[in-house]
Amino acid sequence: MVTSQMPWISGDLETFQDAIRKFVERELAPNEERWWKQQHIDREVWYKAGEMGMLCASIPEEYGGGGGTFAHEAILTLEQARAGVSSLGTNVHCGIVAHYILRYGTEAQKRKWLPKMATGEMVAAIAMSEPGAGSDLKNVKTRALKDGDHYVINGSKTFITNGYHANLVLVVCKTDPEAGSRGVSIVVVETDGQPGFRRGRILEKIGQKGQDTAELFFDDMRVPRENLLGTEEGKGFYQLMQQLPQERMIIALGALAAMERAIGLTVEYVRNRKVFGASLLDLQNTRFKLAECQTNATIARSFVNDCMAKVLRGELDPGTAAMAKWWCTQRACEIIDECLQLHGGYGYMMEYPIARMYVNARVSKIFGGSNEIMKELIAREL
Repeated sequence: MVTSQMPWISGDLETFQDAIRKFVERELAPNEERWWKQQHIDREVWYKAGEMGMLCASIPEEYGGGGGTFAHEAILTLEQARAGVSSLGTNVHCGIVAHYILRYGTEAQKRKWLPKMATGEMVAAIAMSEPGAGSDLKNVKTRALKDGDHYVINGSKTFITNGYHANLVLVVCKTDPEAGSRGVSIVVVETDGQPGFRRGRILEKIGQKGQDTAELFFDDMRVPRENLLGTEEGKGFYQLMQQLPQERMIIALGALAAMERAIGLTVEYVRNRKVFGASLLDLQNTRFKLAECQTNATIARSFVNDCMAKVLRGELDPGTAAMAKWWCTQRACEIIDECLQLHGGYGYMMEYPIARMYVNARVSKIFGGSNEIMKELIAREL
């Protein structure tokens, strides 16, 4: 990925990008295969990431962060995708959860949790999806009902990124089960030694196997009412709708980096692969397919750059974020599939990076709101 093709990366951001790239290549990429086998990263990696300033880089310094902008989170996404690294869940930890706390948390909540997230002492997750509620967040069944100075939480969550290591979880739940979307709240749970909290199994996925994805269960779990995110119940759905565009932008960035990496790997492969006495790149079909892939990637980069400019000005609207999410993930899956095809049988072998990219990419059309939901959101604004 060429920095000059991303005009929002300049000055200090280039220095940050270089530091992140070196950390990813030194600490993450060499361990990806091992983490895939054990289905989670080593806990100490979170501390290493905190020490080098990788965590909460876009959170103000007064709360332990790096004082940067969303551009810093974007660089984390790009550099990990560029290196084929999918195991460290920074997108959720600092790209998503930290910003919920920063935007909606009380001053006491920000000072309590954000500094520990920045050092890696706390690993964060957000628990939205349930066995019967994925994209339909208004219908979550997990309940947090008041009992004196506490909430009593009952329910279960699934597909939770960072679920195995997380000791800080934003739980999307109903504080008023009869009020529909106006009854949804977010309650922050510190899981260490918490009675009534338990983790289920690490879920076995077809891709992104090193990123721990788990089930979480809450059985009469008591949490202080002061752990309500913000100061008013029933604001959870609003909070989710306000923050999801940033999450979708992170997904679009990852998709862009993936499609560009796939093309780069494939150009190198077909240039060296001999077929019928000539380079595979000499065949017209190969050149045409790669030309199509490169065109789509170039369009995606232009669109993402435009969206990034809007994000940094505080102008990215939900509809445009939905467009970026569905279009980039759809194109990424198509491009990676074409690139795998050009690898022939070797593309189906997991020792080749393109095979791992293929299984990693598929979920991007599902998480962050399925692409079908994205189209519905766009259509509502027509």
